[in-house]
Amino acid sequence: MSEIVRQIRQGELMQLLELYKHLHDDDPDVSHDERLNQVWWEITTDPNLYYLVIEVDGMLVSSCVLAIIKNLTRNLRPYGLIEHVVTHSDYRNRGLGTQVVQRAVAIATENNCYKVMLLTGSKKDGTLRFYEQAGFKRGIKTGFIVNLSDPA
Repeated sequence: MSEIVRQIRQGELMQLLELYKHLHDDDPDVSHDERLNQVWWEITTDPNLYYLVIEVDGMLVSSCVLAIIKNLTRNLRPYGLIEHVVTHSDYRNRGLGTQVVQRAVAIATENNCYKVMLLTGSKKDGTLRFYEQAGFKRGIKTGFIVNLSDPA
C-alpha cells in the first residue's frame, strides 16, 4: 500500500465529498448545489486553510482540515483549529488518521502557531484514545458549541 499525505488538489472535490460520507452519512448531498464551486474556489485559494488528504493507490482515504487563525494575543502568534478528521471505513485502524492529523500539527508548527485545537462529538473511548495518541490532551479546556440552524 503506497500512501501519500498532501494538500488536496482543486480537481479532487468530488472525491472529498465521497470521503465525507464516512464522516457524516446523514449530511445532505451538495454535489449539485449551485454554491459548491464558489465555496470550493474560496477554500482552495485561502492561504490559511489546509485540506490535507492521504491518498492510497489513487483514492482519497483520509483527510482533515486545518485552519490557521490570526491572533492578537500570545505575541501575535496564530493558532490552529483541526476539523473534519475522517478516514474511509475500509481503511481505519491503519494509522492513516494519525498521519494526516500529525501533518496538520506540523503545518501549524511551521506557521508559528502557539497551539492547535480540535473538538470531537464522539464519546467513544477509542476515538478519544486516537486523539490522545496523536498528541492531544483532554481536560485542558472546556469546549462549548452553539449549533446554528441551516440558513438555507
